[in-house]
Amino acid sequence: MENGVARPVIVAIDGPSGTGKSSTSKAVAAQLGLSYLDTGAQYRAITWWMVTNGIDIEDPSAIAAVAGKAEIVSGTDPEKPTITVDGVDVAGPIRTQEITSKVSAVSAVPEVRTRITELQRSLAASAEQGIVVEGRDIGTTVLPDADLKVFLTASPEARAARRSGELKGADVNATREALVKRDAADAGRKTSPLAKADDAVEVDTTELTLAQVIECVVTLVEEKRAGK
Repeated sequence: MENGVARPVIVAIDGPSGTGKSSTSKAVAAQLGLSYLDTGAQYRAITWWMVTNGIDIEDPSAIAAVAGKAEIVSGTDPEKPTITVDGVDVAGPIRTQEITSKVSAVSAVPEVRTRITELQRSLAASAEQGIVVEGRDIGTTVLPDADLKVFLTASPEARAARRSGELKGADVNATREALVKRDAADAGRKTSPLAKADDAVEVDTTELTLAQVIECVVTLVEEKRAGK
């Protein structure tokens, strides 16, 4: 843009669950004055809609037939991200174990991914300052031209410990098994699998505190901005 105004910066943060993606993405966006989008919440939202409307989750054609029906609206303020489906606030309901266990099956349906990817791209395009978008296929599929791509990793043990900390009273071993299973499903699916983009910067968070991960990503974004 002219007049020395910095152009919007688009940051893609991918990686499996339990790597600190959400906490990192929100904090980086807040610190840098960017919008924030949790794409996993959108997949959870459409899964919640399917379950609520009695759609057979085992039947991809049934899911595909109604993939366009739910009206999903994501608020992109990193301080208070919101998500509604057909005007209903679903921020709480989409985090239940029932939805978590079904989201991979719904997300694997190509019509669902096409629909949600379109939503994500339009939100990224309309973010005036720029946006931090977190998910599993952002750098590879959704926003392949992102200014910065970060891929967060951590050992399965570290991730399970973090997740079971989030899911109150969850058994670490059971959590680890569920994580590994979900990653395998997401990495193995045909449409937009969980994968690291060739030009992504990999950050292993196993030994890092959340503050260190945030600092690392903020530095990467600032370097990108300075280099433009």
